[in-house]
Amino acid sequence: MKIASVNIGKPATIQWRGKNVKTGIYKYPVNEPIFLETENVKNDHVIDRKHHGGADKACYAYSLDHYEHWQKLYPEVEFNNGIFGENLTIKGLNEVDVFIGDVFQIGEAKVQVTQPRQPCFKLGVRFGTQKMIRQFVDSEFPGVYFRILKQGYVKAGDEMHLIEKQTQNAISIQKVFELLYTDDFQKEPVSNAINNLFLAESCRKDLLKRWGDYLR
Repeated sequence: MKIASVNIGKPATIQWRGKNVKTGIYKYPVNEPIFLETENVKNDHVIDRKHHGGADKACYAYSLDHYEHWQKLYPEVEFNNGIFGENLTIKGLNEVDVFIGDVFQIGEAKVQVTQPRQPCFKLGVRFGTQKMIRQFVDSEFPGVYFRILKQGYVKAGDEMHLIEKQTQNAISIQKVFELLYTDDFQKEPVSNAINNLFLAESCRKDLLKRWGDYLR
């Protein structure tokens, strides 16, 4: 896997249900390295701290490989790396092969996989239609959130190397994403996800809210 671009956003104001809402989803590639900090990316703008940023979601990555799928669905949209609000656009990233708790070296930084993205209305605004949310949920392309184990600079062209594979209660990003939205209760995967020590706490709460009664 290789970093295709590093992306930074500036605050933007969008209209949502008659109100002005600030967002940092509009991100664009930058030529200089970005610095991954423990709770966010330096000089990036995270507006909604309840759902973005923090130790469990300090950096968001999306696969460049998925862009073609979305470009076919939205030929009228002008695509740039960072359009999904990701700080890292990564060539070769596949959510089926990336597991909660996996640790990677990217440039100077060491990062750990914590959860898939759970899309909100702002992604729909970015693409000009709220039907994008359902399409995103139905896809197998949620992207990956990281916690930062070692801070450092990351730049376009850096390789992403797996240095520690999670084996206990192992579950992929794609599977966790499926469990958040499916109507099909799957006891073993749900248990693996909830009991995985490295799953983001907010994601664990969402899974328990959805499936907790079934586990009793």
